[in-house]
Amino acid sequence: MSTFLLVHGAWHTGHAWDRVVPLLSGHRVLAPTLTGYGETAHLLTPETGVRTHSDDVVRLILDEDLHDVVLVGHSYAGLVISDAANQVPERISQLIYLDAMVPEDGETAADVMPQAKKAIDFALRSESGFRVPPPVDGFASATGEGLFGVTDPDDLAWLRSMLSDQSVGALQQPVRLDNPATRAIPRAHIHCTDVPEDFDRRPVPSVQPNGSPAVVHELPTGHDCMITMPGEVARLLVDLARGRF
Repeated sequence: MSTFLLVHGAWHTGHAWDRVVPLLSGHRVLAPTLTGYGETAHLLTPETGVRTHSDDVVRLILDEDLHDVVLVGHSYAGLVISDAANQVPERISQLIYLDAMVPEDGETAADVMPQAKKAIDFALRSESGFRVPPPVDGFASATGEGLFGVTDPDDLAWLRSMLSDQSVGALQQPVRLDNPATRAIPRAHIHCTDVPEDFDRRPVPSVQPNGSPAVVHELPTGHDCMITMPGEVARLLVDLARGRF
């Protein structure tokens, strides 16, 4: 049995994983909602950032006394799981970046994905000065349709029901990766391939920080693959946790 901790991306909630969690039966699975999203949207402040969210993850790991955690981060949560692993590397057995941002020490979301600078500028000029609303459309499929790669009308309605604002701090705060023990944690990357032609993904280095060859898999779907291909996501997570690749 593996312990999976599934961390959602920007604007989403832990419910984004609702279709994946039942498919991981036989394993321990946690899919929290991070501070400032969904049911905790009232807690969103200008100070809410990567550190807030990585602390959420670390607190859950310590409160539940979790060990050998397969820590999965989707999209923005690639920053979150990296920072969390830096705090408790001894508790993490593997990092899985699911169509996620993969930072180096000291980098922000805008460093990893320059397109985030537009969202930062928008938030700073807005009435609140810090809120980044969810996109009306964006992260579309290769055909330019949908939202986060979700195109089915019912799925879109469900997705939009869970989205809420993000704090600009989550895009501006740098990730800490200064703990040497973090480099020893095995990594794997899952890339969604149904993305617009102008989507700019940072290449994965051929060698992991721990010296092992890179592990990269692809899914022929859009960005929110946990909604569009939950079965394939679940199978990949289990296989990666078991070291089948």
